[in-house]
Amino acid sequence: MKPMRWVAIITLFFLTAGVARAQALPPDTTKQIDKVFEKWDKPDSPGCSLGVYKDGKIVYKHGYGMANLNDDIPNTPATVFHVASMSKQFTAASIVLLAQQGRLSLDDDVRKYIPELPDFGQRITIRHLIHHTSGLRDQWNLLDLAGWRYSLDLITDDDVMSVMTRQKDLNFKPGDRHVYCNTGYTLMGLIVKRVSGLSLREFTTKNIFEPLGMTHTHFRDDHAEIIKHDALGYEQEKDKPFRMSLTNFDTVGATSLHTTVEDLQLWDENFYHPRVGGQAFVQQMLERGRLNNGEQLDYAFGLVVGKYKGLPTVEHGGADAGYRSGLTRFPDQHFSAAVLCNSAETNPNSLINQVADVVLAKDLKAPEAAPTKTAGASAAAPLTAEQMTALAGMYWNRESDDFERVTLMDGNLHIELGGDSRPLKPFSEAHFHVGDVSWGDLVDIHFVPATADKPRYFEQSFGGGKPDSFESAVPYTPAAPELSEFTGSYVSEEIDPIYRIIVQDGNLPLARLKYKNETLHPAVRDVFTGDIGTVRFTRDANQHISGFILNAGRIQNFRFSKKTN
Repeated sequence: MKPMRWVAIITLFFLTAGVARAQALPPDTTKQIDKVFEKWDKPDSPGCSLGVYKDGKIVYKHGYGMANLNDDIPNTPATVFHVASMSKQFTAASIVLLAQQGRLSLDDDVRKYIPELPDFGQRITIRHLIHHTSGLRDQWNLLDLAGWRYSLDLITDDDVMSVMTRQKDLNFKPGDRHVYCNTGYTLMGLIVKRVSGLSLREFTTKNIFEPLGMTHTHFRDDHAEIIKHDALGYEQEKDKPFRMSLTNFDTVGATSLHTTVEDLQLWDENFYHPRVGGQAFVQQMLERGRLNNGEQLDYAFGLVVGKYKGLPTVEHGGADAGYRSGLTRFPDQHFSAAVLCNSAETNPNSLINQVADVVLAKDLKAPEAAPTKTAGASAAAPLTAEQMTALAGMYWNRESDDFERVTLMDGNLHIELGGDSRPLKPFSEAHFHVGDVSWGDLVDIHFVPATADKPRYFEQSFGGGKPDSFESAVPYTPAAPELSEFTGSYVSEEIDPIYRIIVQDGNLPLARLKYKNETLHPAVRDVFTGDIGTVRFTRDANQHISGFILNAGRIQNFRFSKKTN
């Protein structure tokens, strides 16, 4: 063999060895990562697929649990998952590409492309849709009010538009607030179709997925389509068997992307070495929104810009039916992880952070310490009965029209969150965490005493974020005869079903299409709360009940009138 041949072989060996090292994590590291997913790595459970990306390569990929419990098919890195709201970044990317081509402007009025959208007297731009600042009501909540059952009844783009075109009001003036709104991304999907002449599925396949080689990724716009190697979604009530929980959508833009952790690495790498859109595209995708008052948002173009243990991150998750997903990028480290799961009980964001804890251990900073105790106060010192009685009561958030109850029970303060009563744990003077939940120590509830011009209130923040303020309110405890005043049939111009309220066993249940009766609980005078939201009854000039206004997070000022016959 000629000497030069040996040189070539040796050179090739070292090059190959170098690539192998770049493409694989050490066994002890992967063992630690696998331990993160241990709970889901079972033959009788759904689970997740993981992709770990470093310096442009997949350095670890693995499947945990089963993609299909019916036929004992395991999850693998090639398993295709419905990724829910992770879809939004690809819808936003399509809009950016059309803007780069000069076919639309981000500051165009949405009604230029969707004239059937009602004129609310306020200009709503595509940029408002992107950053969730449009003030539009959320499509899922509207469809729920109109009688559609999420993931059970087929939902199409036409169904979304059938409720959107009947809307009379916005939640708020465009640009004044940031409230997550799926409607905006469905509308952007329609804008892509009307501007390009291609469906969102066709446009993204032609302009994003095919150029990047994402051969197992597409927007599913036909719920009956067969998708090879697709994971089934599952959910599980405590101590009960898993049940299938599947999506039933023919609507795209806000959701409905199907992809794999292998394909997502190709998209992730486009943010470092853009083959689609160029550097200007990447910069635009990372541009964070601003409110009318100048406040900068964390939300960019279907992406959330944040930090984890001192390191900048770019991420977005998703949750539909039995599917959960997340992709988090650590741009300074050229490191990312994607976790796609087919169990509603998983938390991909937490799993990704735990993977980052392993791989980026030398780069991560210790989390900020919890607020220290006020001088003279003891975290372990119990409150007196008098102190706890003073803090108990009804509290109201003016902005969202949400109510929270703080009660004294079994000698401890409790707060009602999501229909469950949770104990409050003091950790410094007037500051409390929430007990009995894994995330409780991230919650800070800070009680502030009343002043001459302001009632007692508490500020509630999560993970050090912007606090929500709840002020003390006078609770309403109507006697049984008073409840009859609120009974009757109620209708809205914006949806078809009739809502009926009756008195039953001293309670006030509400009945509506396709849902079990739910009890409305008195909050303050003429205001009740339930799973549906806050029901604020209105009165006419004669002080008779004339209707009610429903406020429920992503739905505000939704009006019903009382039928008189």
